[in-house]
Amino acid sequence: MSNEVLLVSKKTLIDMKQYYTDYLKSSTPPGGFFAAKKEAVNITGYNSGKVLFQGANSEKEAAVWKSKASIVAPKKKESSASSLNTPLPKDFNNWSVIGSDEVGTGSYFGPLTVVAAYADHSQLALLKELGVRDSKDMKDPEIIRVAKDLITFLPHSLLNVMPEKYNTIQPTMTQGKMKAILHNQALCHVLEKIRPQKPDGILIDQFELPATYFKHINDQPNQITASVYFQTKGEGHHLAVAAASIIARYAFLKGLDELTAKAGLKIPSGAGSNVDLVAAKLLKQGGIPLLRKYAKLHFANTEKAKKIIGVS
Repeated sequence: MSNEVLLVSKKTLIDMKQYYTDYLKSSTPPGGFFAAKKEAVNITGYNSGKVLFQGANSEKEAAVWKSKASIVAPKKKESSASSLNTPLPKDFNNWSVIGSDEVGTGSYFGPLTVVAAYADHSQLALLKELGVRDSKDMKDPEIIRVAKDLITFLPHSLLNVMPEKYNTIQPTMTQGKMKAILHNQALCHVLEKIRPQKPDGILIDQFELPATYFKHINDQPNQITASVYFQTKGEGHHLAVAAASIIARYAFLKGLDELTAKAGLKIPSGAGSNVDLVAAKLLKQGGIPLLRKYAKLHFANTEKAKKIIGVS
């Protein structure tokens, strides 16, 4: 997608918002002054003075304002975690927050699972007492035990995309867009569950740049953009994300167990060489039609499995 970035004065920013009055969106991203969509072009003005034009004809639309602005040269892609994060307010870890996280994106077998969970500030002490923390520091039996407690009282939304459905969707969109849409849907569900309560903030465990995330959900009927923050290793910034991660891991493990029972052989997680061998067995039994019921076919493991059994 083509894009243009301009740097304008506060006065020009106000003028632009007025100019796009008939095209304004109902919400803006964090740090945003206005957001609009004019035909195929998305225009986002930020309080910093930067204005981003995205989509077909973005150059033509930006040209309207170039006489009143300076052109910002595209930055080289940043790889550091700090480039992904949005600053969190002071004492954010004590806020009432909806947190979201996903599991299964790097596993060849099993579902893509996204969970959003709401942790009211009054529940934070209880969550700690139950053992909620970074799921990467927990063994699966503990994750299962804690998750079973959490799902009894914590408002949450669990979206589980099993391989067969995943393989139907994936050819039409990237995994990044799929994840963004699922996060947005899960957040919508939790906001509806806790209504009329409103969270102090929303924290997404960061998997892509905020601008990319909002671009990915731009075509969704309901877009959650207000008070949304992004942090890598979000579990360490709020227990809501840690709880969501635990529930997601529990659901992912259940998904693997279901597939194991269905296949009659152990379906592992991950994408290592042991996974290739199991995939080869399934391929030998029923070819791609059988494998698509268990695995994310676009992974390189599919081709590796084919080589193991000597098929192209």
